[in-house]
Amino acid sequence: MSFAQSSQPTTLPGSRVRIAFGAGNLEAIASIVKSEGGRRVLLVSDPGITAAGHVERAVRALYKGDIPVRVFDEAEQNPTTEHVRKGLLAARPFNPDLIVGLGGGSAMDCAKGINFLLTNGGKMQNYWGVNKATQPMLPLIAIPTTAGTGSDAQSFALITDPETHQKMACGDEKALPRVAILDPDLVATVPPGVEAAAGIDAVAHAVETAGTTRRNDTSRLLSKEAWQLLEPAYERVMTDPSDRAAREGMLLGAHIAGAAIENSMLGAAHSCANALTAMFDTVHGVAVGLMLPYIIRFNSEGNGTNPYSDLMEDAEALAGRIERMLDAASLPRKISQVGVSSDSIRELAGIAAKQWTATFNPRPVGPSDFEAIFRRAL
Repeated sequence: MSFAQSSQPTTLPGSRVRIAFGAGNLEAIASIVKSEGGRRVLLVSDPGITAAGHVERAVRALYKGDIPVRVFDEAEQNPTTEHVRKGLLAARPFNPDLIVGLGGGSAMDCAKGINFLLTNGGKMQNYWGVNKATQPMLPLIAIPTTAGTGSDAQSFALITDPETHQKMACGDEKALPRVAILDPDLVATVPPGVEAAAGIDAVAHAVETAGTTRRNDTSRLLSKEAWQLLEPAYERVMTDPSDRAAREGMLLGAHIAGAAIENSMLGAAHSCANALTAMFDTVHGVAVGLMLPYIIRFNSEGNGTNPYSDLMEDAEALAGRIERMLDAASLPRKISQVGVSSDSIRELAGIAAKQWTATFNPRPVGPSDFEAIFRRAL
């Protein structure tokens, strides 16, 4: 695949999300909104993106195009049902006909959550699962400000229930963004720690989608393309944040990896990461990057095959490559570095085994397997 930079949305093979990929494309937001039939925009973001000035730029561009906009910028990391509820209260009196999610995965997930409730009513728990919405949803334009989650290419919103601490995957084809504006200028201001965690999350998406039980010809093409963009770019961005070509490769690679998830799902590394986030509040990207080499080795030693052969012929070499990336970004490689002790491992394993992503792992994995994996990672 190759993509020329343009402010006009183009189709990504294997994805129903059109992309407008190019520096400065945030300035084209008004014309893109109008092309999707939008006349009143709810813009969902977070305080950090507001502080960086990106929200003001988007609002100014929308006003210049004579498009009224209401800003809700209270999304936070790992958005909860409470964030969605507050966003809904902001949206209802404004009556938007299009939603923009501007930020990292949390802002985009919050935007999707608001879309569910604004158009279909009820509460987020009603949409936990797949295709639970019965009414049409508003068009969504996703604008990532980190090269990581791939939420801009996916139909799922990850929303946490603060009472149960369960991260609910609410997926619906109607929640899929219509357009993703991929503007490399927006990721230039990301703090190094955030960039490291988001980037290794994107790498993990490329790796895990390459090996799941749901992979298909389309997802395999996307996983390989994402890996070929992300693998050389990640360390370059960590070493030299001014490397524009590497930053562009990370942003496009993260989106393509997100499209691979939409076609293939994820595996046990994400199950482990969700458990670490739930129990120790570990940043998602840090957790999934940490666990990925252990999962690669577990999956490849089961029957002597390498489920990731589309990416690298040797699974041990792949695990080692991920470890070098972690080292380049000064990310942890042991769960003890994020506060885990041996006393917590059984509970961690129990949580990981209940995660939906575990069901797509290329090698069957249960509580005892997760316990052994976590002990290796201690």
